[in-house]
Amino acid sequence: MLSDYRRYRFYEILPGLSIWGTLLVALFLAFFKPIWMIYGIIVFDVYWVIRVLYFSFYLILSWRRFRRAIKIKWLDKLNQECGDKYHDLKNVVFLPMYNESAVVVAETLSALVRSSYPKENLYVVISGEARKQKHWDEVRSKIAEQFKGVFADLIFYTHPEGLSGEIAGKGSNINYAEKEFKKYADRKGWDYGKIIVSIFDIDTVVHPEYFSHLTYLYCVHPNPTKSSFQPITLYNNNLWDSPAILRIMAFGTTFWMMFSLARVENLVTFSSHSMSFQAIIDCGGHARNIVSEDSHIFFQCWLKNSGNYEVTPLYVPVSMDTVRDESVWKSLKNLYLQQRRWAWGSENISFLLWEFRKHPEIPWIKKFVLLFHEWEGKWSWGVVAILLTILGRIPLWVASEEVRQSALFFNTPYVLESLMSLAMVGMFLSALLGMLLLPPRPESHGFYKYLFMLVQWALLPVSLILFSAIPCLDAITHLMFGKYLGFNVSAKKRTLT
Repeated sequence: MLSDYRRYRFYEILPGLSIWGTLLVALFLAFFKPIWMIYGIIVFDVYWVIRVLYFSFYLILSWRRFRRAIKIKWLDKLNQECGDKYHDLKNVVFLPMYNESAVVVAETLSALVRSSYPKENLYVVISGEARKQKHWDEVRSKIAEQFKGVFADLIFYTHPEGLSGEIAGKGSNINYAEKEFKKYADRKGWDYGKIIVSIFDIDTVVHPEYFSHLTYLYCVHPNPTKSSFQPITLYNNNLWDSPAILRIMAFGTTFWMMFSLARVENLVTFSSHSMSFQAIIDCGGHARNIVSEDSHIFFQCWLKNSGNYEVTPLYVPVSMDTVRDESVWKSLKNLYLQQRRWAWGSENISFLLWEFRKHPEIPWIKKFVLLFHEWEGKWSWGVVAILLTILGRIPLWVASEEVRQSALFFNTPYVLESLMSLAMVGMFLSALLGMLLLPPRPESHGFYKYLFMLVQWALLPVSLILFSAIPCLDAITHLMFGKYLGFNVSAKKRTLT
C-alpha cells in the first residue's frame, strides 16, 4: 500500500515518464526498427498537419473576433444593456510586484487612467515584497504621489518574507494581498459576488476597452461567480527592441492564447486574467506554494464547484513585456527560464490526479477531458519539435542497405517534405498575423526592420527546440526527481543598455 507521499510522487513522475518514454521509444525504433519508425513518423506527420490546419482555423476565427471586439465602444454597450446594474460592481486590479521599476508600474497605471471605464470606479491594489523593502518603499512613494486621488482607491500591501507554507513568488504575494483585501471589503460591507478582481502582472498594459468589456461580460453572464475571464495576451510593450527569438516566442504565446480562446471547452486561465472575488474566497485564494498559480487557480475553482466552472473568452487584449534584459545573452537566458517555469505547470497534472479521488460527484468523463487536455498539452510541448526535426530523420541516416533498397525508404523523404510543406501554412499564417499585431514602429527603428520581422520566422525550428522543448524537458525532469523549482522572476526591461 502506497503512502500518500509516495502516491503523490508517483503522480508527479507520470508526465515526465510519458514524455521521456515517447522520446526513448522513438530513439530505439530509429536505430533498431527503422521501418517501424518510418511508418510511425509518416503517420505522426499526417496527424500533425491536421493539427496545424485545425490550429489555423481556430486562430483565424479568434483573430476575427479580436478585430471585431476592439472596435466596439463597450462602455456605451454596457450602459445600454446593463443600465444601473453595473454601478453596483467594483473593479479591483491586483498588481503583485518584486523588483520592477517605478516607470513600469506608472505605465501600467497610466493605461488604467486611459481606460474608457471610469477610473474613479477602479480600485488598484499594489503588493510589494518585504524582501525588497528598500526598492518597494521607493516605488510606493513615487506611485502614491503620482497617482494620488486618481482612482477610487490606491491600496498598498507589503508581503512579509518567510511566511510558513509559502514559496517566494507571485502566488504567495497574491494570496497575502487577497487576505488583506478581504478585510478591506468586509469593512465596507461589500458583496464578494459584486467584486470583479483582475490579477495582472505588474507590466500589464490594458487596452482602453478592457474593463468596459469585462464589466459587460460579467453583467450578461448567467452565473459570473462561476467563471473566470481570459483576455488575449500580447507582448507588445518592448517588442521592437527585443531579439528575434524573443519576438517569435512572444508571438507563439499570443497565437496559442488566441487559438485557446476559440475553444472554450478547453480554456484554462493563463497569466493576466479576471474573476469574481467570491470565486477566489470560495477556493481559498491563490495557492501559496505553487509556481503556476495562474492556471492552478482555475483548477481550484473547477474542483470547488464540482466541475461547474468555466473560462469566458475576452477578446479585448492586454499587453505585456517580453523577457528582455540588458544583453541578448541575458535575454535568452530569461526566455529559457520563463519557458521552463511555464512548463512547470505540469505540476497541475499530479494535483488533478490527487484531487479527483476526493470528488466522486464529478462525472468521470469531465475529469478525463480536463486531464487529457492538460496532459496532452505538456506532452506535445516536450515531444513534437524533437520528434519532427531530429528523431524522425534518424532512420534516413542510419538505415541498413536492405532498408534503403525498399520503395518506402526511397519515397519517404518526398512524403515528409510534402507533409512539412503543408504544415508551413501555420508558420506563414503566424508571420502574417504577427505583422498585423505589431505596435507602431518607434522612430529609433528604420523601416527596414519590418523585413527582419518577416525573416525572423526562419528561426522558428531552432526556437521550438532550444526555447520550448528543452525547457519543458528540463522542468518535467526536475519534477520527476523531486527537484522542485522555485518561482524565477523574469526580467522585463524596456530599453537595452
